[in-house]
Amino acid sequence: MSNVMQSFHLLVIALAGWLNRQQQVVIDYLIEENRVLKEQLGGQRLQFTDEQRMRLAVQAKALGRQLFDEIETVVTPDTLLAWHRKLIAQKWTYARNGPGRPRVAQEITDLVLRMARENMSWGYDRIQGALDNLGHIVAPNTVKNILKRHGIEPAPEREKRTSWRTFLKAHWDVMAATDFFTVEVWTPRGLVTYYVLFVMQLKTRSVHIAGVTMTPNGACMKQVALNLTDVGDGFLSNSRYLIMDRDTKYTEDFRDSLD
Repeated sequence: MSNVMQSFHLLVIALAGWLNRQQQVVIDYLIEENRVLKEQLGGQRLQFTDEQRMRLAVQAKALGRQLFDEIETVVTPDTLLAWHRKLIAQKWTYARNGPGRPRVAQEITDLVLRMARENMSWGYDRIQGALDNLGHIVAPNTVKNILKRHGIEPAPEREKRTSWRTFLKAHWDVMAATDFFTVEVWTPRGLVTYYVLFVMQLKTRSVHIAGVTMTPNGACMKQVALNLTDVGDGFLSNSRYLIMDRDTKYTEDFRDSLD
């Protein structure tokens, strides 16, 4: 029986070697064919349909940048990978519904919040002036709306309370932060979004991947919270405060399980 198995293994190895050689012959031919095609084009640009760009972009992402440098493609690697990024961007591009002015740029919002938190006595006009010095022209009412939307009180009331910086300094050892990022994966069903939840200890900067799912629903998020707060080995077992945004993926079950 051992001789039979050994012979079978040798046959499999020989067959695999033959297939690899055949595949390499095909690849070498296609590379050379692409070189000839590029020579025939003489620098002219090919015109592709959106459907053709999508097909090439999917294959390009699977192939990877390193292999691109070894083959002669009719489209440059940078263009192919740019098409793939555009496909992902299109998935997250939504038409605005209804009238109204666009929301303030995120950069300005972040600056307003930072100035208000780090300078407890600054009012709307003072923050507006500081933004103007940085080249951002906004109205005082815009500053007011940003602060109100994020639950930050006007300067007189804000100054009476503990500053964010002071609070962080006092509780740095027991604070953590959490957020989601997404990964786009090509599947037989097309482009699928996976949501990755991570948590970071602020003092040590250590990061823990808490969960990866296509559907961050209540049951999933509740289990993640229970894992994070497990008395034995939960990543947040020694934390008292968890910083998170108002993303609806942080379900009520998730928040209740953290308490």
